[in-house]
Amino acid sequence: MRRLGHFPLLAAVLLAVVPHPAHPLTELETSQIRRFQDYLRICTAHPAPDYAGAAAFLLPYAASLGLSSKTLHFSPCKSKPLLLLTWPGTDPSLPSILLNSHLDSVPAEPEHWIHPPYAAHHDPATGRVYARGAQDDKCLPIQYLEAIRGLQAAGFAPARTVHVSLVPDEEIGGEDGHEKFVQSEEFRALNVGFMLDEGQASLTDVYRVFYADRLVWKLIVKATGAPGHGSKLFDGAAVENLMDCIETVAGYRDAQFEKVKSGKYGPGEVVSVNPVYMNAGTPSPTGFVMNMQPSEAEVGFDLRLPPTEDIEQIERRIKEEWAPAHKNLTYQLMKKGPVRDVTGRPLLTPANESNPWWSVFEQAIISSGGKLAKPEILSSTTDARFVRQMGVPALGFSPMINTPILLHDHNEFLEDKVFLGGIEVYEHLIRALSSFKG
Repeated sequence: MRRLGHFPLLAAVLLAVVPHPAHPLTELETSQIRRFQDYLRICTAHPAPDYAGAAAFLLPYAASLGLSSKTLHFSPCKSKPLLLLTWPGTDPSLPSILLNSHLDSVPAEPEHWIHPPYAAHHDPATGRVYARGAQDDKCLPIQYLEAIRGLQAAGFAPARTVHVSLVPDEEIGGEDGHEKFVQSEEFRALNVGFMLDEGQASLTDVYRVFYADRLVWKLIVKATGAPGHGSKLFDGAAVENLMDCIETVAGYRDAQFEKVKSGKYGPGEVVSVNPVYMNAGTPSPTGFVMNMQPSEAEVGFDLRLPPTEDIEQIERRIKEEWAPAHKNLTYQLMKKGPVRDVTGRPLLTPANESNPWWSVFEQAIISSGGKLAKPEILSSTTDARFVRQMGVPALGFSPMINTPILLHDHNEFLEDKVFLGGIEVYEHLIRALSSFKG
């Protein structure tokens, strides 16, 4: 999910170690940074995320703010808690607001980090807090809760009930997390009217917002053919058939990539198809038999589609052009996650005046002093797709400006001033969304 390659000069500037503007942190800000560090130090990376440790930190934290909590389980092993925190509204008849974040993170390779990835080192010279999950997305629950603290201190009471869901396993597909949660009676009882989920950092001073995620497909193409001596030239060899497939797919990929390079399309607005593995050859004790052409070969592709794409057309392309049967090619297509919502519509949330929630969101950002970029389709996926499947509007948003995109990367960090600024943004968002009477 790296995006620095599109803005190499700007990315290099942002990654450079620059002096941190001298401004002393208040006692409150210092405590907020400390809570952020404490949460980051809990290793919730796969393959063995410490969900119990995360729950032991977050539940008392929420209780200290007077929020009620429930711990739900959607996996048989009961080791993957979904934490649901609630700030009751004054008008329970109104649909609620849901703020979402995932508990888990991807692994880190400590040898490639300048500070240990689970030490949450706060560099006083730059203000950067280095840790796995600093951007993706352990900043969010701390910002949500600190924003609620600020609103409570100001005497604000929400009209709509505000829920915070802290879910497991987003990084591995969400099957035992949000996917099952939205199908549950517990979710239906929340009467969710709108959800905010994670977004991505912005390289500029303009916030990014995402109204859809791309669909995730996996494609495996298998080729067969007559085996033969390595020196023999003949038609219909398995690897030859597979190469025809790869070359055809590569041509399509190039055409999609050119759309992005032209600047007319964002990375999430095109179909991406990338080979992720190839398997061919006859094994030998020392490697492969080099004088024998194999009778079987296969290749796997990661395929991502905008929700607005013509799905049937892509399926026909796979069948007729990429893996035609007359070339002794067969394929397996695996679609991960929902494709349409419960009414059969594409999985997207309108980011225009036709959606009253969009107008409330947009005005809240403006009132916080922020600016919004053109709404985007996220090139990867988040838990928001499961909520959109239920027909609930959801936006992906993380208040990180002037920040390189380092999720899943080495030396992931978030500057303290950006983190603290995000708390203020969420105060505006929570106040506006929970007060909306439409």
